[in-house]
Amino acid sequence: MTSTPIDFEQFQRVDLRVGKIVAVELLPNPKYTTHKVTIDFGEEIGQKISGARLINYSLAELKNRLIIGVVNLQPRQIGTLMSEVLILGVPDEQHECILLKPTDPDRAMVGSKVY
Repeated sequence: MTSTPIDFEQFQRVDLRVGKIVAVELLPNPKYTTHKVTIDFGEEIGQKISGARLINYSLAELKNRLIIGVVNLQPRQIGTLMSEVLILGVPDEQHECILLKPTDPDRAMVGSKVY
């Protein structure tokens, strides 16, 4: 599959921000494990909810973790949950999510824009 090129102005419209997971819970789903993740994106954006499959992590590992998220997508229904933000990750060997995060979490500021 080949990517469709976009210009820099199109890329700038994607609002990527550093967020901090403040709450996470498993949602009942007989087919797939799904997490309801509450993420704080700072004063400007506030808290948003995401639905994600994050089986590579325990609930304790997810709580207070910094992530990178797309905060300006249209909300999307995921099972019974309306997801407001897309958490970014890459697949592992089993095609499960490995979360992207700032490499220097002590200095990365919650809510800051990724550029």
